[in-house]
Amino acid sequence: MITGFVGLGNMGAALAANLVGAGHSVIAHDALGPDRAPVGSSYASTVEDLARAADAVVFSLPDGKASEQVAREIIATGDRRVRYIVDTSTIGVTAARTVAALLDGIGYVDAPVSGGVAGARARTLAVMYSGSDADCAAVAPVLAGLSDRTHWVGDRPGMAQALKLANNFLSATALAATSEAVAFGTAAGLDMSTMLTVLDGSSGRNGATGDKFPNHVLTGRYASGFTNSLMSKDVRLYLNAVADQGGRAPVAQAITSVWEGFAAAEPGADFTRIYPYVEGGDNG
Repeated sequence: MITGFVGLGNMGAALAANLVGAGHSVIAHDALGPDRAPVGSSYASTVEDLARAADAVVFSLPDGKASEQVAREIIATGDRRVRYIVDTSTIGVTAARTVAALLDGIGYVDAPVSGGVAGARARTLAVMYSGSDADCAAVAPVLAGLSDRTHWVGDRPGMAQALKLANNFLSATALAATSEAVAFGTAAGLDMSTMLTVLDGSSGRNGATGDKFPNHVLTGRYASGFTNSLMSKDVRLYLNAVADQGGRAPVAQAITSVWEGFAAAEPGADFTRIYPYVEGGDNG
C-alpha cells in the first residue's frame, strides 16, 4: 500500500516521518511546499497528483473546513487511485460525518491523535480511531505506522472525534485550572517547583502538573508544539457538540471563554503560555 500524507505541520511532519520509519512508501503534500516532507518520502505538488498515486491518504489538517476541502479535491480527481482516507485531524463530530458522506466509494477512518509532537516522535501518541470494520482492517498497517498506541473506539466516523473532544476539554481544563492554582500559590510566596512536586503526588495531580508545567512552564520553554488557537478551536467544538446533543456544559462554557480570550490576546502562542496569561490577570 502506497500511503499519501496531506498536512505537514508540527504534528503532521512527525506522523509522516513515523510512517517512513515504519517502512511505508510515503508521498507527502503540504500547501506550503515540500520543505517539511520527511526524509525518505516523495513529494506531490498537488492533492490531485497524490490522489492518483496513493492507495490510502492520511490527513493532518487544522480544522473541518480544510479536511472537507481536501476530500472534495480527492473526489474530483477522476483517475484517482486512493481507496481510503485516515483523518488524524481534530475536526469535530459533525465535520467527520460530513467528510465521510462526501467520500462515497472511498473508505473513511476517523483517527484523531493525542499526546503532542513529542509523543508522536516517541511513538507513544494515542491514536483513537473509528469506522467500519472493513475500512479499519484495510488501514490497520497505516494506523500501526503512525504510533505504537492505537485504540479502536467505535464503528462509525465521528465517534473517535467525540472521544478526542472530551480528552481535549479535560486537558484544557486541567491546564487552565492548574495555571490559576499555581499563580495563587506563588503569589502567596510558594516556590513553583515545590508546588508541582506536592500537587503531582497529591489529589490535584493531572497532565499539567505532571507534564506541561515541569517541562514547559517551569523551564520557560513554552514549546509543546500545540497552539492556543488550536486549543480554543477544540474546546469550542466540544461545547458545540454537547449543545448538539442537548446536554449541559457549564464548566465547558467557562473554559471556552478563558481559551478564546487567551487566543485573542496572543494568537498562535504555545498553549502552555496560558500560565503567564492567567498569572498576569489579563483574562478578564
